Amino acid sequence: MLQQIVLLALVINDYDEAIQFYTKKLGFRLIEDTVLSETKRWVLVRPPGNSECSLLLAKAAGDEQRSRIGNQTGGRVFLFLKTDDFWRDYNNFLSKGIQFIREPKKEKYGTVAVFQDLYGNLWDLIEYSDKK
Repeated sequence: MLQQIVLLALVINDYDEAIQFYTKKLGFRLIEDTVLSETKRWVLVRPPGNSECSLLLAKAAGDEQRSRIGNQTGGRVFLFLKTDDFWRDYNNFLSKGIQFIREPKKEKYGTVAVFQDLYGNLWDLIEYSDKK
């Protein structure tokens, strides 16, 4: 049996501002932006070098979904962005105004720092050590 997680839905406030953030600030690629209705689009973004998993930028519909924007996991780190060069990406993100809320730290598994996306979701930027 072969199974993969290929999409993760990220609840957002606005399609265009989210596309701008993920493509211009984080350097993700816009994979698809298809209009489905007057209020709904199918928007996929993906980090460079990745062909397996994308984020589905899903505009919140209704108060219940809007209440989850920026806090889909109750304050825990939500997404983990693996890199092949931590310091390159860390410094690049800083230069683009990305807010890190936990400074870089060397752990047994690698180097990691926590940043926020435009809505406040927490991400790990991580370069795994050779042991992983």
